[in-house]
Amino acid sequence: MQTNGDATTARPVHDRSTSSRAAQDVTVQDLSLLEKAALVTGKSVWETYDLPRHGVRSLWLADGPHGVRKQVGSADHLGLNASEPATCFPTAAAVANSWDPLLAEQIGAALGAEAAAQGVDVLLGPGLNIKRSPLGGRSFEYFSEDPLLAGKLAAGYVRGIQSHGVAACPKHFAVNSQELRRMVSDSVVDERTLREIYLTGFGIVVEEAAPRAIMSAYNLVNGVYANENPFLLQQVLRDEWGFTGAVVTDWGGSNDIVAGTRAGSSLEMPCAGLDSARQLVDAVRAGTLAQADLDARAGEILALVRDAAQPGAAAPVDLDAHHALARHAAARSAVLLKNQDELLPLAAGTRVAVIGDFAQTPRYQGAGSSAVNPTRLDSVLDLVGDSGLELVEFAPGFRRNGTPDAELRRAAVDAARRADVVLLFLGLDEIAESEGIDRSHLDLHAVQTELLAEVAAVNPAVVVVLSAGGVVEVPWLDRCGALVHGYLAGQAGAGGLLDVLTGKVDASGRLAETVPLRLADTPTADTFPALQRTAEYREGLYVGYRYYTSAGVPVAFPFGFGLSYTTFAYGDVVADAEQVSVTVTNTGQRTGAEVVQVYVHRETPGVHRPDRELKGFARVELAPGESTTVTVPLGERAFRHFDVGTGAWQVEQGRYAVLVGSHVDDVRASVAVDVTGTMPAAAPDPALPSYASAAVRDVSDTEFAALLGRPVPSATWSGPLGPNDALDRLADARSPLARLAHRVLSSRKDRAEAKGTPDLNILFLLNMPFRAIAKMTNGMVSAEMVDGIVRIVNGHFFSGAGATVGAWVRNARANRRTARQLRDGA
Repeated sequence: MQTNGDATTARPVHDRSTSSRAAQDVTVQDLSLLEKAALVTGKSVWETYDLPRHGVRSLWLADGPHGVRKQVGSADHLGLNASEPATCFPTAAAVANSWDPLLAEQIGAALGAEAAAQGVDVLLGPGLNIKRSPLGGRSFEYFSEDPLLAGKLAAGYVRGIQSHGVAACPKHFAVNSQELRRMVSDSVVDERTLREIYLTGFGIVVEEAAPRAIMSAYNLVNGVYANENPFLLQQVLRDEWGFTGAVVTDWGGSNDIVAGTRAGSSLEMPCAGLDSARQLVDAVRAGTLAQADLDARAGEILALVRDAAQPGAAAPVDLDAHHALARHAAARSAVLLKNQDELLPLAAGTRVAVIGDFAQTPRYQGAGSSAVNPTRLDSVLDLVGDSGLELVEFAPGFRRNGTPDAELRRAAVDAARRADVVLLFLGLDEIAESEGIDRSHLDLHAVQTELLAEVAAVNPAVVVVLSAGGVVEVPWLDRCGALVHGYLAGQAGAGGLLDVLTGKVDASGRLAETVPLRLADTPTADTFPALQRTAEYREGLYVGYRYYTSAGVPVAFPFGFGLSYTTFAYGDVVADAEQVSVTVTNTGQRTGAEVVQVYVHRETPGVHRPDRELKGFARVELAPGESTTVTVPLGERAFRHFDVGTGAWQVEQGRYAVLVGSHVDDVRASVAVDVTGTMPAAAPDPALPSYASAAVRDVSDTEFAALLGRPVPSATWSGPLGPNDALDRLADARSPLARLAHRVLSSRKDRAEAKGTPDLNILFLLNMPFRAIAKMTNGMVSAEMVDGIVRIVNGHFFSGAGATVGAWVRNARANRRTARQLRDGA
């Protein structure tokens, strides 16, 4: 039985003897300057450059946070075109609720096996950015608001993926929190918060799973693009954590390839043409880029090629087994949030009315680059007949885009009258959560909550099952007897949810994020997403439950919460500075799983810190009456903080409370521990009163500057448009043609939203900076041409058009010349 949160499972080990043999003996010294430069730039949307004369093959990269997305035919990075069928597992936001690194590793192994079978060398995932706000449009791809939980689960994915010879590429490094203007937004954050909240999960992944690649983020971090940030890519990632793999840009995320290469970025994706290679060659020859930096980056790509499995060597994939694993994961990850009068589980023979469009057409994944073409797709209607339940009637009940339909509602209410129990499937539609756009509220469509009220009026035995990639407000909670949040549960989610509803599987999911009562209660309610040039992280350390518990803000459901069909008792709690142990007993009548959670609270005065922080956890499964002793390691990391004054991790001397419980607000035992520490306790900084009290909703400029240790940078846009301005600023351009282009793009975006289906291409374009045109057009556009385009936008049509045409001619000629040189090994 697994009782330690750090335990891992046996897994196949990739044999490097199957790697590409021809490239084994190639070194950087064997390559010409141009070949090195080409090697660190993309060859196509998904491929790296091959060097045939050296036996160095191309690598294929593919999206894959919760399923492999290898495109066939015309390729794009947004998932607009078809991809090969692959198992669509529950998204990270769902799997996080399992609190099960072992399950994460099993899913990772399945992803790695399918990637290898499809000839994918680098799988772009998992995503582990911190959920700073529940409005984050891409939060369904991320695990948690807590870095320890996110890091442990992501490490499981990485170990599993790489067990099949496929390189995992965790993303997006770092401080990538919003979708709005994600490619130009500057995340302004103090170093302590940066390290403790936004980097910790990545550090866990690097140290525990050794990923062979990491993807840099689109955004700037404290004024420097993440992909050319030496603090992130060199000081922290390589020097402090010991990362030896390759850093890959997000698609179109390269700003300045010379600066990126100098800072530690290994591969620019997708293909930006040979213009990038020429920039690198010119920089080395001019002395503005050290030869050693280019050699280091090219060496990292050579190592990635050497460690890749031999094409065609992968074992066949058992897709039936993977579908079963997806169902198991969905069941294990579903969270039972309410179960009044033990309405659940439903006994065999229960007469049910199944209501809700989501029961017929499941929403099982998010929109964007993570979209998977599933090998099959189950719906509740497909499987309810095999669940032991008796289906009385199905009624769609509502239109999922929110359009009122009185006839659908009337039919659903009539169906509810004839059933013992109503299974009401509610959720967010596709436009609500998507890469490229953040959420604007936390509400369900009114047609859904109004239907719930009418159904509950005729049959109070209502079980609401939610499909959403994140949290929703639940002012309607008293109208249902039970509530199950299935998140985005993957292609087999319908079966997994039915397993939980009928008690075939214990309800054992625990929330990996807080469900607030209202959006207005969140610490970033007034500032997320940031609308200007900068995104100011004024809340500091107080993210998620760290804020609610410290500021005393009530919530709908706390972090770590989840009900079970059985009960658990805690006893014999023993703790010291190194570990905590607790005896857990299943005191109910069913086999079930409990997640033991360990938090640390500092009792003696010191620097400001949240009231409590998760420092360990373990999931245990017990039969009725069974007991086990759970041991969770602590050590220095459980008590430390990053001390900006010394520039190092420190532990303040003092007394700490080790809190053991079933969720952040349910402490079953508290044990005081005296810690010697590495420094005496410091007095709270008088310049930071808001942070001492966790009153961070309205931090002044002066106090935020004190936290940053520098002036607060300007957040406003000013001056003419430049290469790093997003295309949505075309609305402010001097050129009437540019403003017309903005109106066209905006109208297409609005039409797509009205239909309920996001236009990902338009969303990407509006958030994309002008310089990305040169990075996303396969070499057709050079950086010089972008400068001409920007001149046109700024109202200098004739000079800009002339510059653009002249640059196009020069770029075409240069591309032909460079291609010949590369072919000839020059």
